[in-house]
Amino acid sequence: MKLVKYKDAVKFSNSDKCTGLEYPLNDKDINFSMATITGRYPEKGFCTNEECKELIYVINGSGTLNKKEEVIEFEKGDVILIDKKEKYFWDGNCTIIMPCTPAWNPEQHKLFDN
Repeated sequence: MKLVKYKDAVKFSNSDKCTGLEYPLNDKDINFSMATITGRYPEKGFCTNEECKELIYVINGSGTLNKKEEVIEFEKGDVILIDKKEKYFWDGNCTIIMPCTPAWNPEQHKLFDN
């Protein structure tokens, strides 16, 4: 069992539209973070995670998760599963929590112009 206190969470910023807290579990199989999205992220193109699935729970707010051929509308209380290698972008104003398995790391996160 492991407890990570709020005071030990590490702030991150992927852009001025995507900021949050990473809770350092130091576990290779799963991690946990919380993010606030205020607009479009990434600002252009798409992003993907090449190695892990992301399970999203929307704490508050709403928006869309956009793939090339699909737009998913979400709101407070919804759960979204993003499979590894799916290309998408966020657009909305929301706070989400994201456990990832296997654990997320920055090298897995890729941005694409189209």
